[in-house]
Amino acid sequence: MQSSCEVTVRRVPDAVVLEMRGDIDSSAAKPLQTAYAETLGAQMAHRVVLDFTAVDYINSTGIAVIVGILAQARAERRVVAASGLSDHYRQIFEITRLSDFIQMYADVDDAIATPTA
Repeated sequence: MQSSCEVTVRRVPDAVVLEMRGDIDSSAAKPLQTAYAETLGAQMAHRVVLDFTAVDYINSTGIAVIVGILAQARAERRVVAASGLSDHYRQIFEITRLSDFIQMYADVDDAIATPTA
């Protein structure tokens, strides 16, 4: 069974939200990178929110894809936030120390409402 990931870009004031659906694994690399590329340009938001609400599964390759997006965003001096992580994946982010570099929120509204410093 081939897994799939879909990513939708949603712009909100002062942020861009990457709404992910499906599995975050090797199949997520291209759609996530393509969606992230859509957020670049003259009107580039300082905050990028990765919305995991509709994500079913994340494996180690998916973590590597997320780290790649994080590295690119940090190079561009953008803040990355994660929202909608299940308790299990929130723990994974803490164990892998991704939570040291990605701000974590319960939902997109909280991630958007929090001012960037």
